[in-house]
Amino acid sequence: MTTDQNLMLYTKLAGFRLVVLANRFGCDSEFSRELHDRLAEGLEAAIERIRIIMALERSLLADNDEFAAYQLEGETEIFAGFTINLLDALEIDCDTHEYRINGGDWINALAADCSGVDIAYPKLVALTEEELSSLTPIIRDITLTTGISVIAARAVQLPR
Repeated sequence: MTTDQNLMLYTKLAGFRLVVLANRFGCDSEFSRELHDRLAEGLEAAIERIRIIMALERSLLADNDEFAAYQLEGETEIFAGFTINLLDALEIDCDTHEYRINGGDWINALAADCSGVDIAYPKLVALTEEELSSLTPIIRDITLTTGISVIAARAVQLPR
């Protein structure tokens, strides 16, 4: 991305953050306020990444610094996979048959008894539009305008 594109993205992200904060005042539940807060935090993190990228670009232009070029490449790659997670994050380690939710402790998904071995990982279930309420169009606009994915799902353990 060029400096102009990054500046435009920075402006869009800051605008979306303001919309989310303003929209938070209309929340009628603690859950909805929490989702708004998480989205605002995610947008702030994206804004900070763009600030870092723009600073590295300035450093590269001013000094033609090889290290800045290397850092810029890494930051750009990290930002390309940037995702905002509003509720639960699920990590699964298929080698050890363990999983963890939201960076917590690893939990063994393996169960064994006389009938055999069973592996049961939780699943991520997307929040409904009713649960997201007024965030639904905002999330859609963020993804369409900036390319940043916003994941709104909860981890659910299915019965064995």
